[in-house]
Amino acid sequence: MAVSVLSRRMSMLCRIVNRISSPKPLFCASSQCTFVLQTASYNHKPLKLNLREPYIPDKDSEKTPEWQKTARYDRKLFGRYGSASGIDAVSLWPSHDQLDKMIAEEREWQPTLEAMLRNIAAREKEETEKRLAKEKLIAANMAKMPKMIADWRREKRETKKKLKEEKARRAKLLAEARERFGHAVDPRSPKFLEMVAEIEKEEKKKKKLMKRRQKEEQAAAPITPPATSS
Repeated sequence: MAVSVLSRRMSMLCRIVNRISSPKPLFCASSQCTFVLQTASYNHKPLKLNLREPYIPDKDSEKTPEWQKTARYDRKLFGRYGSASGIDAVSLWPSHDQLDKMIAEEREWQPTLEAMLRNIAAREKEETEKRLAKEKLIAANMAKMPKMIADWRREKRETKKKLKEEKARRAKLLAEARERFGHAVDPRSPKFLEMVAEIEKEEKKKKKLMKRRQKEEQAAAPITPPATSS
């Protein structure tokens, strides 16, 4: 009994000592059991320090590329190496002309809140006017719709009537050609076309004669004086 209590106490003592002092595995053995306690260890890698001197291009040399002679590259060198780059920080600031150009671009592409609100209000007003004009046009067209439908139906009836009359006239001309020539005639033949031209010419003469007679009758009719009120 005393041996087991002593073994447990020794085991607990080994654990405490292992956690506090030793980063390596600690072996603890007793008469009854043997166990190994291990603790995790962290070995960080050493930092890589760039101890080389910064590369500063020679702007007077012909071998130096043109892009390494620009102000943009100077800003890059100053941002990386600071004063060790040998570049004056004052030279990196934009000139007055560049500042004016940047301000103009900012006003054009990044307007103020008031300008944005004015643009939104103007755009909403324009959209509202377009919508009202469209609604007005639709209302006017809807008001004309009954008359437009009536005119369309009338035109359709007149077209149908003209086609019917043309068909009847064509059948009459074919029958007259059959009676004149004694056989059926092709409506595309010169004989049929010549006959149609003669018939149309005679019809025009008849119409002119009828108009002349109507004018003569109107001229010969007595003119009745208007009734006078007593």
